[in-house]
Amino acid sequence: MNLPMIPFKNRPVEELLRELRQKAQQKISQNWPKVALLGFAAIVVSQRDISIDVNLNTGTAFLQEAISTVAPAEAEVEAKPMNTSLLLNTPAPAPPKPRKQPAKHKPADDNLANTFSNMNFNAADGSERALKRQKQLAYVERFHKVAQTEMLKFGIPASITLAQGLLESNVGESKLASNNNNHFGIKCFSRRCPKGHCSNYTDDSHKDFFRKYQSPWESYRAHSILLQKDRYKPLYELGRKDYRNWAHGLKKAGYATDAQYAEKLIATIQDLGLNQYDF
Repeated sequence: MNLPMIPFKNRPVEELLRELRQKAQQKISQNWPKVALLGFAAIVVSQRDISIDVNLNTGTAFLQEAISTVAPAEAEVEAKPMNTSLLLNTPAPAPPKPRKQPAKHKPADDNLANTFSNMNFNAADGSERALKRQKQLAYVERFHKVAQTEMLKFGIPASITLAQGLLESNVGESKLASNNNNHFGIKCFSRRCPKGHCSNYTDDSHKDFFRKYQSPWESYRAHSILLQKDRYKPLYELGRKDYRNWAHGLKKAGYATDAQYAEKLIATIQDLGLNQYDF
């Protein structure tokens, strides 16, 4: 917007300024849309880093505005990611460790053969060893005559019968021995059982039915009859005093799944002197 020239020779300064002001106001009122647009443009340009130089001409060109220099717009700053150096150098926090669940212990009386109280071991606490031996000898005293009766009738060494009874019944304290009077882990394979004939227990991680007996003696007799099967026939050629080969023969014939079954029978017989009941 250009203002008209105003003659100012030999005129008071105040009069000149007053007339200049009036002319400027008149021009602004006549051209207010342009003035408003110019102001808006100045605001916009200032926000985009464009520099504007406003030159006022000396004397007659009051408020003469011109854009003398327009600085080139700076290249738009490339978007930068957040500073991830700390994240990259700092390992992520480890996830919380899962709580260890308490180990599920099998009950001491779970009808598993070769349980702790029946195991023969040398390195043991004296009182513990004495208690174990006391239970074993009590069992032998209770059943050695029954074992000898079965030996005379069926030819099975009494030492083998006693050792198997000790191991399979957990010295007569297993559930199967206490509830079923079953001292040898004899199973029931009948599909039509009368009431009270058998019951379900867990053996070798499989659910099976085991026989029930009216007395431990019936269990001993069932054991003798079981060993009359054909797969055990070769054992009777060994004689009643050869408990070592009887033990290995029972394991070979598949009486028990324990890989150390024969060794455990032999160790039990020798530890308790059970071979004294063989003749």
